[in-house]
Amino acid sequence: MSPLDGPVEVSVVIPCLNEVQSIAYCVDKALAAFSTANIHGEIVVPDNGSTDGSIEVAEQHGARVVHAELRGYRDALRQGIEEARGKFIIMGDGDDSYDFSEVPRFVAKLREGYEVVMGNRFKGDIKPGAMRWHHKYVGNPVLSGLLRMLFWTNIGDSHCGMRGFTKDVYRRMDLRTTGMEFASEFVIKAAKLEARMAEIPITLWPDKRGRPPHLRSFRDGWRHLRFMAMYAPNWLFLGPGALMAGVGLGLVLWLLPGQRQVGKAVLDIHTMLFGMIFVLLGMQIWFIGLFAKVFSYTERFDRQGRSLERWLKGVTLEQGLVAGAVLTLIGLAGDVWVLWQWARSGFGPLNEIRSVIFWSLWLFVGVQTVFSSFFLSMLGISRGTYIGDYELK
Repeated sequence: MSPLDGPVEVSVVIPCLNEVQSIAYCVDKALAAFSTANIHGEIVVPDNGSTDGSIEVAEQHGARVVHAELRGYRDALRQGIEEARGKFIIMGDGDDSYDFSEVPRFVAKLREGYEVVMGNRFKGDIKPGAMRWHHKYVGNPVLSGLLRMLFWTNIGDSHCGMRGFTKDVYRRMDLRTTGMEFASEFVIKAAKLEARMAEIPITLWPDKRGRPPHLRSFRDGWRHLRFMAMYAPNWLFLGPGALMAGVGLGLVLWLLPGQRQVGKAVLDIHTMLFGMIFVLLGMQIWFIGLFAKVFSYTERFDRQGRSLERWLKGVTLEQGLVAGAVLTLIGLAGDVWVLWQWARSGFGPLNEIRSVIFWSLWLFVGVQTVFSSFFLSMLGISRGTYIGDYELK
């Protein structure tokens, strides 16, 4: 059905970069699916600079070609989605590895009220030669598993290239990545928006591209992993930082009374010094995690930070400064007391090394807290979002 006959319900977006051997199959299958299921739809092919005649072939077979000026998978998709006229978007690769005759199944789920419908190749069928073994048994399962663990998604195939969604939820996602990690960002932000999500089994076929794939396994796998880590400050910073600081503080307190024997090993002030270093390093990592969370919130990367918002409203710069100042003064007073004791002994051998380590630890943590409080407050100023005394917008 021609999209000029009335409002378009479904836009199939097929990004293209030199897909002359396969783009016609994709367009023909999508148009046939429209006709069979009586769907009022259009085919949008955002071209990313093809030089092999793909544009002409796509137009001859009934697609509307739009031109993405910026190179990259994400920019091609963005251009196509922005110019799509349907309220439902179905996207898929232009190498004929995804069967666009399955479009009506995605549309049916979207009509039921789901905002995101993901294809799942593992619940469907992966034809021989359609997916490399390390993608099938290592890359996709590991990355999808990490997404489920870190972001509480229930998606089994987070990197499937065929997925459907409403144009409204896409705009609310505010997607920003430019490469293949777009697939991870899409699922993460859909989960954070609490969008209604569903999966349907689909078939993956060997592609017809006749050229090396744009995907680079290790480079793009690392980009997915890097993005997930940066988007999960609890796991990347706060958890490890708190664990390291806790272990270090435990060592310091355990060795404060005197040396300890563990089996044949004797642990003394050298181990206590390492404990102190662990505390300081752990606190620094933990504060970086707070910086990351506040930055994500103020820059609207994380739109679900209700608990963080409540915390920010209850914490002021002055509270952080007071806490840091108290710790600093406690540590300084302890060090001054040790210095006074040492002076009374005529500055002879310093036997209070344990005390020096203990009190200096609180002095250093206090100084860290003071400067970190200032930096947290500076981050909170972004976009009219303030820590503590001001209303968050």
